[in-house]
Amino acid sequence: MEFQKKDAIYLQIADLMCERILLKEWQENDRIPSVRELAVGLEVNPNTVMRAYAFLQEKGIIFNKRGIGYFVSSEGLKITRNLYRSNFIRNDLPQLYKTLKLLDMDFKEFYSLYNEFKEKEK
Repeated sequence: MEFQKKDAIYLQIADLMCERILLKEWQENDRIPSVRELAVGLEVNPNTVMRAYAFLQEKGIIFNKRGIGYFVSSEGLKITRNLYRSNFIRNDLPQLYKTLKLLDMDFKEFYSLYNEFKEKEK
């Protein structure tokens, strides 16, 4: 994984984990990789991964079964989607609106381009 300078590494790891939940690669009550497994896979310090797990656990996205491991919570997908949605509305949408205005692009054109994108993703 290539880490960006803009966010702390543990937040980028948490984001990667959330993306796997949103893509339904990890579903409700699925066991997720251990701290050590993920740290080795990402080539980072286990303490950094532990911070990501603690962050997600605090949000209610994952939970720990002592001695067994970490799992996606029953509300993990819903919480993750709501968290991403609020972050998108707060951080990304204003920039998108600004760009659309600067390009004099209306929502009909944007909607058409978005639908083309969705078709290619199928």
